[in-house]
Amino acid sequence: MAEEKKHHSLFHHKEDEEVDYEKKEKHHKHMEHLGKLGAMAASAYALRENHKAKKDPENAHAHHKKQEVAKALAAGASVFALHERHKKEDAKKQGRQN
Repeated sequence: MAEEKKHHSLFHHKEDEEVDYEKKEKHHKHMEHLGKLGAMAASAYALRENHKAKKDPENAHAHHKKQEVAKALAAGASVFALHERHKKEDAKKQGRQN
């Protein structure tokens, strides 16, 4: 074992390592857009299930359950998009300071 094994970790950065804030900002912007897209898709699915519940009264209970799950997913995706927006703004501020 002449070479020492290097441990990689997500939370430890080398002191001399430069952080590319422009790249971080771009990444968070992309993730924010994905969160918005997920929220729109889940909302559309919830509306579809609501429509199906009205058209198919025999299986309305199952459609309402699917609608509630889709609503929860839409809310979660919206919160994720908001979180990523704040991360993007933080990266933007850090980039301006450096």
